[in-house]
Amino acid sequence: MPLTSLIRRPAAGAAVLGALLALTGCSSIKTGALSSPETLFGLLKPYRQEVVQGNVVTQEVMAQIQPGLGRNQVRDILGTPLLTDVFHVDRWDYVFTIARQGVAPQQRRVSIFFKNDVVERFEADTLPSEREFVASITREQKLKKVDPDLTAEQIAALPVPPKVDAQVKVPQGAARDYPPLEAGRP
Repeated sequence: MPLTSLIRRPAAGAAVLGALLALTGCSSIKTGALSSPETLFGLLKPYRQEVVQGNVVTQEVMAQIQPGLGRNQVRDILGTPLLTDVFHVDRWDYVFTIARQGVAPQQRRVSIFFKNDVVERFEADTLPSEREFVASITREQKLKKVDPDLTAEQIAALPVPPKVDAQVKVPQGAARDYPPLEAGRP
């Protein structure tokens, strides 16, 4: 649009000016809470569902895998592999991923290579011990100590509950008198 047509039509000029101001405003916002794709103006954070995929393989479990084990033995120890490739039948891949809100995502890969249906070798990322793995997925819960509404004097003034007889009573069924089933037979 030529400049003269913008002067003749003030509504079009205002629209173009507004669009230019909006575009320059977007580029001036620094990367931070306001421009984060995970928040809405830094105020609302959407819920992200936890995603856990694959087989958990720890150091203790991987220590059981030795060259010479058969496919069924490996499957018994590690479980069914997440990836089995038709073009690489002598390779099983165990991949574990976990994505949780507020925690860095984790991914580990273990590859088992077979030759004549027995384990020839294996490759693995750095694997955690079972304790390290549990610690990495456990959320620390902060329990808030609740102050009682009563003062110490009011608590001391409360009545003591009566003692219950320590004898355990066996529940009794309803007392019913039924005729014998055999009574009507000759």
